[in-house]
Amino acid sequence: MLRSVSCHLWPPSSTAQTLFVLTGNEPLSILPLNSLPEENVGRAHYKLCDRLKLEKKQRRMCRRDPGVAETLREAITMSALECQYQFRFERWNCTLEGRHRANILKRGFKETAFLYAISSAGLTHALAKACSAGRMERCTCDEAPDLENRKAWQWGGCGDNLKYANKFVKDFLGKRSNKDLRARVDMHNTNVGMKVIKAGVETTCKCHGVSGSCTVQTCWRQLQPFHEIGKQLKQRYETSIKVGSSTNEATGEGEISTGRGQQQQPPQQPPPGLNDQIPRTMDLLHIEDSPSFCRPSKYSSGTAARKCYKDKNCDAICCGRGHNTQSREVTRPCQCQVRWCCYVECKQCTQREEVYTCKG
Repeated sequence: MLRSVSCHLWPPSSTAQTLFVLTGNEPLSILPLNSLPEENVGRAHYKLCDRLKLEKKQRRMCRRDPGVAETLREAITMSALECQYQFRFERWNCTLEGRHRANILKRGFKETAFLYAISSAGLTHALAKACSAGRMERCTCDEAPDLENRKAWQWGGCGDNLKYANKFVKDFLGKRSNKDLRARVDMHNTNVGMKVIKAGVETTCKCHGVSGSCTVQTCWRQLQPFHEIGKQLKQRYETSIKVGSSTNEATGEGEISTGRGQQQQPPQQPPPGLNDQIPRTMDLLHIEDSPSFCRPSKYSSGTAARKCYKDKNCDAICCGRGHNTQSREVTRPCQCQVRWCCYVECKQCTQREEVYTCKG
């Protein structure tokens, strides 16, 4: 069974040393990491791989390519920042600190589902980009796919190597037992992240020919910007499906099933669990309802004193408690002009703005 695979970093957007941890015992998590010493740079990735909580096979995969360890760091940074961006207007704003982190990740909430998906998506995206950027030794540009009308399309450029990234991520995360509902749901949500990446592959072409006649096109595959991936996963979070477990009568094995379309059962019977309707492969899944995140609890510090936006989300974030308004003067650069050569000259403009924070 796969234990924890931890990548270490301080998210660059945080002034405090905030820990963003995806899970306590699953593929990706984040712990503090001091910078590596400059000596022995050639084997610096060995030290980084050894400091990550990896299985033996995962450590071997990390060590055999100097680019893997740094790509893991990049993937988690990207995933952490995107999660925080997507939830910036929500009661849960994707900050997992102290005991809140451990407690929320023991449960099967919608938020956990999103973290698994954004985690696997970030790792897949970062690996594919690292290959095409030449930062990995064991992969390079994407190979030419089976494009239609190949006579008009001459393969060229340097495409993002999604094929290698998908294979690496699947091997790296390994297979888990499917006997436990939570394990099956976590794996499903991990796969959703990878599938959203694959669905967003775009073909980019450049024309060649006399006077730009485009008689020949050089084309390559590119992944969508990760911000677009985060946006799509946030939409799937909003429509996440609550599931339970049922038994396949033919095989005797457990299956994920939903209660959609289930007829009401007599009170003396067990609660419906759930029929044999299987969720779509691109749906995010959760197994229990999320807390409100309004008041301090073992899952969050609540929303008291949270900054909000008066006409956008104060009512929702402040949970009906109302908000405080504070007026302050802010000085910012303005009326900037580029001077030859080579600097920007700005005036300093002072304006008054109002800041809104939730009442306790």
